[in-house]
Amino acid sequence: MKVAIVGASGAVGQEFLRVLEQREFPIRELLLFGSERSAGRTYKFRGKEIVVKQLAHNDDFKGVSIAFVSAGAGTSKEFAGTITKHGTLMIDNSSAFRMDDEVPLVVPEVNPRDGVNPPRRIIANPNCTTIQMVVALQAIEKLSHIRRVRVATYQSASGAGAAAMDELAEQHAQLVRGEAPTVSKFPFQLAYNVIPQVDVFTGNGYTKEEMKMYNETRKIMHSDIEVSATCIRVPVMRAHSEAVWLETERPVSVEEARKAFCRAEGIVLMDEPDQKKYPMPLLLAGCDPVYVGRIRKDITDPNGLAFWCVSDQIRKGAALNAVQIAEYLVANGHVK
Repeated sequence: MKVAIVGASGAVGQEFLRVLEQREFPIRELLLFGSERSAGRTYKFRGKEIVVKQLAHNDDFKGVSIAFVSAGAGTSKEFAGTITKHGTLMIDNSSAFRMDDEVPLVVPEVNPRDGVNPPRRIIANPNCTTIQMVVALQAIEKLSHIRRVRVATYQSASGAGAAAMDELAEQHAQLVRGEAPTVSKFPFQLAYNVIPQVDVFTGNGYTKEEMKMYNETRKIMHSDIEVSATCIRVPVMRAHSEAVWLETERPVSVEEARKAFCRAEGIVLMDEPDQKKYPMPLLLAGCDPVYVGRIRKDITDPNGLAFWCVSDQIRKGAALNAVQIAEYLVANGHVK
């Protein structure tokens, strides 16, 4: 199978290389694409050096079965026609097409069949915070329909890309040296701080990131679920955390929830608070699953549950989810 990665030099592009190799995805030939600045760089895949080509409006994608694209919404919109015109399936990690009615928004543990035969040859990868939340919610949804969710996210620097991770590290070093920290990728200094804003604010007082969690969750789960989110940037290098409160149609016990999480695909239960065992990004960066812990009844709502979850934003929140979409389609004969 001929496969392409667009945005190969970015944090997610680099993770695509690692995930595809680690999971032994069936690749006969791999093409790497990037901006003019990235063109000419080389990256190793399965022992071979591959040169990054400049993305252009030409026939470079002819014969490519799948293109994993993570180069920003503007690039995705501009080049979607070029990438798909010869039948290539484009799995896009940007926000460009997520709410397009003709583009399925897929998390394999929740709605894998939505990605079969997409009319525009595009499948959208959801927002990272949405992905880890719906994987966890799906386990409970199988027990009783979820009416509403309130969630507070604690999002690492990795969510803003490799340069943002570098900035956080540099800020800490600058502060130790007694220097003023460089502030570029975030609205304020992130080191020793939390910022209650991820993305820009909309007219209703919520940020675009928070509204993504509302709209994307409903589309993925095919549900009337209501989601109210507060998204916060925290001085963690990698892996996002979420505190989730949900209300179901019938009461769900803690024991039922624990068993559901244990059975669920893509989830690891880490819930022994008396032993101080619960998910933390420090321990789980670089891991694939969604980790769930701190499961308890919501003492304010008889139909309510609360839990805490952690997942690596660059892996399950981006590259891994996209590769799992492709794996499902290949395994079921929908892509060759």
